[in-house]
Amino acid sequence: MRAIVHRIDHDIDAAALADHAMLWLHDGFALAALGEAAAIEVPAHERATAAERAGDVLSAIECDGDIDTYGTGPLAFAALPFATERAATIVIPEIIYGRDLGGTRWITWIGDGPAPSREELVARLTMPDGQHQHPRTFAVSSARTEESWRASVAAVRDHLRAGHARKVVMARELDIACDAPVARWPVVERLRNAYASSFVFAVPCAPQSATTPWLVGATPELLVRRIGDIVRSQPMAGTTRRSADAQTDARLAALLLASHKDRNEHQITIDTVLETLLPWCSYLDSETEPAIVSVANVHHLASFVEGRLSKPLPSVLELVTALHPTPAVCGHPRDAARALIDEHELMDRASYAGAVGWVDRAGQGEWAVALRCAEIAGTRARLFAGGGIMVDSDPDAELEETRVKFETMLGAIVRP
Repeated sequence: MRAIVHRIDHDIDAAALADHAMLWLHDGFALAALGEAAAIEVPAHERATAAERAGDVLSAIECDGDIDTYGTGPLAFAALPFATERAATIVIPEIIYGRDLGGTRWITWIGDGPAPSREELVARLTMPDGQHQHPRTFAVSSARTEESWRASVAAVRDHLRAGHARKVVMARELDIACDAPVARWPVVERLRNAYASSFVFAVPCAPQSATTPWLVGATPELLVRRIGDIVRSQPMAGTTRRSADAQTDARLAALLLASHKDRNEHQITIDTVLETLLPWCSYLDSETEPAIVSVANVHHLASFVEGRLSKPLPSVLELVTALHPTPAVCGHPRDAARALIDEHELMDRASYAGAVGWVDRAGQGEWAVALRCAEIAGTRARLFAGGGIMVDSDPDAELEETRVKFETMLGAIVRP
C-alpha cells in the first residue's frame, strides 16, 4: 500500500460526514476518515501487541505528498474495549480529511493501484449518504433497576471499608429503542455544539459492516497525546452537576475543589498516571493542584500532565496500553478494583471506558477515555455512565452523578 497527501484550500464540515466516516474532533482540529484500507486484528489477551501490529502496517506504507504535518499520512483508528483481555480491531481508512489548529487542510489517500485525483477524493468523501428517517419515538429502559445498582454500590463501598481496594469505578447502562435508525450526524452535531472543548468521536467497534455498532460520544478526558517527544495527559476524577445560575454554579465548583472524597479520588488517578509515564520520560510534571474543567452540564477535577519522552520514542499506543485502565475508569489497585467490577457491575462495558483515538506511522497520536458515549447500531443505542466509589461514597449521590452524566448522550439522541 501507499499513501498520498494532498493539500486542499477549502474547508469540509467533518461532522456532516458522521454517517459514513470515522470522526475525531476537538478545539478546531478535525479528522474524518472513510472506508477501510486495512484492518489490524489484535487477538484476545494480546493488547500489548497493538502498538507493534499497528506500527508494522503503518510504517510499511510508502507516503508522498505536498504536506507533512501532525495528522497527515496514513493513520489508524480504534475504539479499544475496556477489558484489556478482549480482542480489538484497529482500522486504517482509505481516505482521511484533516484540518489542524492553524487551519491547514488536507486529504490523504491510502491504497493500492492508481491513486484517485484530489478532486475525486473530495467528491467521494463528501458524497451525500442518502435521506434519513429520523426517530420520533424513544423507549428508554435498563436491564437493572436503580435500587439494584445502589445496592451494588453499597456492597462495593463495604469492600473498600474492609480494605479490599482504595477505589472502584461502578457504571450502569441505559438502552434506547427508536422507531427508526439513529443517524449519527445529528448526534455528532449536537455533541460538537454543546461540548466544543471535548473530544467528539465516532469510531466503529469492529471492522465496518452494516451491523457494526459505532461508538459515538464527547469525552472531556485526554488519556494520552504524543507529538514528537512531548507526551501529555489530563486525567479527570471527581464530578459535580452544573447550575444555570452563575453564583450557584461557582459554589458547586468550589465545593468540588473542597471535597475530601473527590480530592482523594482524583489524587489516586494522578499518582498512577505519573508512576506509569515516568519510566518513559526524561522529564515529567503535573499541576500541583487540580483545576476545574467545566463542560455543558458538569464540573470535573482535572490535572494537566506533561513530559519529555526518552529515546527510543514509544508509540502512543504503547503508552495507551500502559495507562489503560486508569483509576478514573477502573479503580485502585487495578486488579482488585477490576475483580469487584466484574462481581458487582453486572454488565458488559464493551468499548465504554476503553480508549478511543488514532495513531500515525511515527507513533504520534491522540487517545481519549471513552466516556459520555453510546454504542449506536440501527434503531438501538446503548448509553453508559459511572462514578468512582470511595469509602465515604453515598449510593444516592453516586446514582445522581450517573443521571447527570447520562444527560450528555440523552440530549444528543432523544430529540424530536
